[in-house]
Amino acid sequence: MTVTQESPRTYEVRTYGCQMNVHDSERLSGLLEGAGYVAVTEGETADVVVFNTCAVRENADNRLYGNLGHLRPAKVRNPRMQIAVGGCLAQKDQGEIVRKAPWVDVVFGTHNIGSLPVLLERARIEGEAQVELKESLEVFPSTLPTRRESAYAAWVAISVGCNNTCTFCIVPSLRGKEKDRRPGDVLAEVRTLVDQGVLEVTLLGQNVNTYGVEFGDRLAFGKLLRACGDVEGLERVRFTSPHPAAFTDDVIAAMAETPNVMHQLHMPLQSGSDRVLKAMRRSYRAERYLGIIERVRAAMPDAAISTDIIVGFPGETEDDFQATLDVVRESRFANAFTFQYSIRPGTPAATMDDQIPKEVVQERYERLVALQEEISWAENKKQVGRTLEILVAEGEGRKDEATRRLSGRAPDNRLVHFAVGEETPRPGDMVTVEVTYAAPHHLVADGAVRELRRTRAGDAWQARVAPQPSGVLLGMPTIGRPATSPSSSGCSAR
Repeated sequence: MTVTQESPRTYEVRTYGCQMNVHDSERLSGLLEGAGYVAVTEGETADVVVFNTCAVRENADNRLYGNLGHLRPAKVRNPRMQIAVGGCLAQKDQGEIVRKAPWVDVVFGTHNIGSLPVLLERARIEGEAQVELKESLEVFPSTLPTRRESAYAAWVAISVGCNNTCTFCIVPSLRGKEKDRRPGDVLAEVRTLVDQGVLEVTLLGQNVNTYGVEFGDRLAFGKLLRACGDVEGLERVRFTSPHPAAFTDDVIAAMAETPNVMHQLHMPLQSGSDRVLKAMRRSYRAERYLGIIERVRAAMPDAAISTDIIVGFPGETEDDFQATLDVVRESRFANAFTFQYSIRPGTPAATMDDQIPKEVVQERYERLVALQEEISWAENKKQVGRTLEILVAEGEGRKDEATRRLSGRAPDNRLVHFAVGEETPRPGDMVTVEVTYAAPHHLVADGAVRELRRTRAGDAWQARVAPQPSGVLLGMPTIGRPATSPSSSGCSAR
């Protein structure tokens, strides 16, 4: 009698929203691979599809239910298929998801992502949907196994949750109060990552600079930055996103004095109007925000600063909007992530009077974008002629008929497309180039590469893409890569 061994079940994780969700999704992938699942081949439908959802982005629920509807015929065709929904929208809607989409097998929340493999197996055995949502964090996500997207750059979560009460934001009710990891645990993870070839880490938290509040050290974040400077082999350290109200001068000093901490700051503004900031429950005012920028630039004249801005918050007048434009002009942001305010059920702002008409919000948004494009382009033009060391990223860069380019990030996180010579660098390698052209959102270096530095990170990438023996899971247990843009770790609401 011949026994046929059943092939491993395939999985796919679809991620929506912020960097914290990307971080969690890499852990979900690690958990599934540790349970024997394998990543689905591109273009095929997986046996298990996991949606890691966002409750902050506009039309998040419509997008989820639309995608669930598209999968329903595939589930009918494949009896082995299972669908799981996790993340912030799952935490918010809970049992509503199974009511609206009864073909969903598992619903889990932001506090119990480690339960996914067990819930999938229980749903398979019992033949009914499993809904499990915890009200507080079970296990800090960074302790879970991980399948990282990148061999050369990684997220390191130092805290989860948020203690603020911004009126436009639902994140605190979904992620809970801030929970901090101990510095020793963070640094041990960073060292493990470096041992695996990682050159760059991004420290991640909903309000990353309030790190230490749980164990009573208000200077803990600056100390952590300096400690990262002592990790041999770690070349670049970034962080996202700090809250202006908690931004202290010791952090500026740590950034300026620690060689591997990059001179890049993403600090959400949200509005330049003090009246609107008060309505948002943002515990700082424009003068404080501008003061931080002034001190950062005094310590690091080459710093690239970016931000988040919300246009059309309830009650925003034309004068309020002009105040935002004034702060943008003075701040000279390298780039800005701009959002049109829209109602988020469950937030105080959703029931405020004076909701701004859509056409007014749109018109203001277009004026803000036009101003920031002008500033970004002018700031990027200042980079022309500079020599920069670029960390090469995965994927091709911009192309034309005459030049093949790859892409990477400068120390200040600007995107650079550079011409490739006879020797092709690998993702994770470093190249030194001269900037020859500037656009609003990227730089171009079309001259010869001045130096190509092969790195351990490039070696790690090469080992990852090489054929691997069956059953080998690369990159475990570690953390996911930083996003290519520095937008907020929780939402537009930091």
